[in-house]
Amino acid sequence: DARDTPWDILVIGGGATGLGVAVDAAARGYDVALIEKHDFAKGTSSRSTKLIHGGVRYLQQGHVGLVMEALRERGILRNNAPHLVHDLPFLVPNYEWWESPFYGVGLKVYDMLAGKYGFGRSRTLSKKETVERIPTIETDQLRGSTIYYDGQFDDARLAIHLAITAAQQGAAIVNYLGAVALLKDGSGLIRGAVARDSETDTEIEIDARVVINATGPFSDEIRRLDAPTAKPIIAPSQGVHIVLDRSFLAGDAAIMVPRTSDGRVMFAIPWHDCVLVGTTDTPIDTVTPEPSAHDEEIDFILETAGRYLEPSPTRADVLSVFTGVRPLVRAGKNESTAELSREHSILIGPSGLVTIAGGKWTTYRRMAMDTVNQAALLADLPQRECTTEDLQIHGYHEHASRFAPFEQYGSDAPALNDLLDELPSHRQRVHPDLPLLQGEVIWAARQEMARTIDDILARRSRCLLFNAAAAIEAAPTVANLLAETLDHDDAWQTDQIRQFTSIAANYLCTP
Repeated sequence: DARDTPWDILVIGGGATGLGVAVDAAARGYDVALIEKHDFAKGTSSRSTKLIHGGVRYLQQGHVGLVMEALRERGILRNNAPHLVHDLPFLVPNYEWWESPFYGVGLKVYDMLAGKYGFGRSRTLSKKETVERIPTIETDQLRGSTIYYDGQFDDARLAIHLAITAAQQGAAIVNYLGAVALLKDGSGLIRGAVARDSETDTEIEIDARVVINATGPFSDEIRRLDAPTAKPIIAPSQGVHIVLDRSFLAGDAAIMVPRTSDGRVMFAIPWHDCVLVGTTDTPIDTVTPEPSAHDEEIDFILETAGRYLEPSPTRADVLSVFTGVRPLVRAGKNESTAELSREHSILIGPSGLVTIAGGKWTTYRRMAMDTVNQAALLADLPQRECTTEDLQIHGYHEHASRFAPFEQYGSDAPALNDLLDELPSHRQRVHPDLPLLQGEVIWAARQEMARTIDDILARRSRCLLFNAAAAIEAAPTVANLLAETLDHDDAWQTDQIRQFTSIAANYLCTP
């Protein structure tokens, strides 16, 4: 709604960074609005490798400061969102005589840098111990492994819990409202934005003392609204993941391959009842909301996984493929995207537009703190200290595992259970091959700002990532539940099913 006074801060972008900024700014007592063109975490922030980690690879590259910061943030996030972040053991398999001492020393340094924020000590495992931890590991010439510990989370669930946290701190958070123009005062300084509501196709003006561009891979689009000739700062690169049945990675540990043929780290990770394998690093020219994997990327992941898993997975085994775009900040002309730093950059344009780019999920809180500090200074807001280091994220519960299978809802789980008890149909699954219950769809629409089938099946639940074909088959059931809850007609349902089927086709892997 229109209001007489400008917001202190307007955030454009509802991914990890934008939501983190909204939480931080609102928790300091600033008057905050956040707008998101699509859904929260629709882009990069729901397509990560699902790790909260210091980054072993960054240690290899000598980015010790980045690793230390990330390890500290990893510990803070586990403390503030124990219902969404947990420890995960990783095995680095050794097939050559030199690998055990080489990686063992590196991981001891990783432990040391973590200090009091450590998740567990690394150590060397024998071949027998390695096979006990991962029975499906390739045993030919296997000598043993090095075990270390990092963090795992559900990215889209953390995003929605951050959105709710920001709202509870007093921020106005809106999805499906995208910035289409920037407002400027008589001296050419930015004083807000024009936003279009994609559901009603109406536009509103939003006045603000400072505007923060937190749109990740789309940062340059917003910068060009400010200055059409602005030179691009984003060097986009896409990373692909494949999802396999859990049987391909028996046991409770993940595998980390420290160096693939393209110089990246490869992970095979147990996640929910699936196995996540990735990722790639492919420079791209244009950024779209639904990036798609190239056949050679899928084949590369399968080929690499086949060297470490027995049996070797094939294209026929892939349940889902998902692709995310890294919002890397450009460096020198000759640097490959695999070598670009994951550190974040804050850029302030001549008109006062604050752009935060780069970074990664693990350091979202630190990025937000730095951004709000700069924005508050720029807008001459009263100086207030950041409070998010100890701020519990919505759903916080020390013993969320008691709520299984609803532990990711944290403290919301009892209320969800009450809803599920209202009707027998609420405890029926939306599809026999998916864990999502019908009552959870209603919950997401009522309590978690879900508006579309895609919101439900890709982000409030992760069904599209678990099994793309089953998600397509579940779409009519979800459409019907959403239509009843949000008061939409049959035409809306038909259009929703068509839109979602088109999106989900991108996640299918053709043999």
